[in-house]
Amino acid sequence: MKFGKRLKQQVQETLPEWQDKFLSYKELKKLVRLISSAPSLLSRSTEYGKAEAEFVYLLNQEIEKFNSFFVEQEEDFIIRHKELQQRIKRVIDTWGSNGSHPSETKYKEEMGKIRKDIVNFHGEMVLLENYSNINYTGLAKILKKYDKRTGGLLRSPFIKMVLQQPFFTTDLVSKLVKECENTIDQVFPVEEEERTKERKEAITVAGEGIFRNTVAALLTMQEIRRGSSTYSHFSLPPLNMPDFDIINSFQLNSPIPIL
Repeated sequence: MKFGKRLKQQVQETLPEWQDKFLSYKELKKLVRLISSAPSLLSRSTEYGKAEAEFVYLLNQEIEKFNSFFVEQEEDFIIRHKELQQRIKRVIDTWGSNGSHPSETKYKEEMGKIRKDIVNFHGEMVLLENYSNINYTGLAKILKKYDKRTGGLLRSPFIKMVLQQPFFTTDLVSKLVKECENTIDQVFPVEEEERTKERKEAITVAGEGIFRNTVAALLTMQEIRRGSSTYSHFSLPPLNMPDFDIINSFQLNSPIPIL
């Protein structure tokens, strides 16, 4: 699948409020086509220099957009993660077996709400990791297209700059994702039989809500990080997903075709 179509599908599958935060790939592609189709712009003339400067300016505007959105989401995730941990502690201290007002019914009710919120929170963070991945991939592809069609040499130095940008640095978000998974395992342990049942139920309802978006994001991350004949040092490393049986089960109904 061509990247432009993949990006369009990904935007459609993400959270509504995120849809204008992705790479303006179509507009950048039009500019590349315009520059490469004008002979006067390919002769290293003053006009060519101006056209390239405009292209770089638009790329920088896109990166500023990515960074602003990513940092804002990252800061929000830090706050929400802390709040979830505090909610868990309050429930345990209040309605847990050794709490101030022990109540198994109330404890299960409140913990059930928290578990749902943690799963949704985890899904949003995976979507943000995917946001970083797909925008980086889009930049690498449009720069490759520019160099190929114009004879320019923008890709290598520009990508080196991109690698230092906040939106590309997902270490903190990845850490929060892992902490969420550990919290679910430690605070909400389930037997393997129950876990399998939950996976099947999740697949049944996967057509709606953030779960479907998260599955789509994970499949996209896996696809764009997979090595291929065009793999290069500009490509993202392969994504290691050792325990995603539910993702593999859901692949047949993926909203983003895996080719």
